Amino acid sequence: MATILGFLIFPTLLLHISAAAESQGCDLSSIQVQQNNTGAKVGSDPVFEVEVRNQCRCTVTDVFLRSEGFASSMMVDPKLFRREGVGYLVNDGKGIPSSLSVKFRYAWDRAFKMSIASLQVKCWEIA
Repeated sequence: MATILGFLIFPTLLLHISAAAESQGCDLSSIQVQQNNTGAKVGSDPVFEVEVRNQCRCTVTDVFLRSEGFASSMMVDPKLFRREGVGYLVNDGKGIPSSLSVKFRYAWDRAFKMSIASLQVKCWEIA
């Protein structure tokens, strides 16, 4: 019985250690923020598209950006990007899987500097 129990516990322990090791490689630098001028305009303001890409091997959640003085002359989808506390929440706080991205657009007379403020790493969950 102890041997069978050992066979069940050992793989679970290895999975936990492996997931912990993977999440250690995921930090703020694992998220890439790129902006491009789309060429479109709202009034006289250029429209910028922001892409927040997860380069971590795990899903990231609760991604917050820093963007001092952010404003937009067009509506930004609040499920994709909204002010929350002192930062801006991306994707309603929901997970961004590995190698995928979330995009949103805003319009202003210039592009705003945006950087990652914080995130949570979710490599796996036990139900």
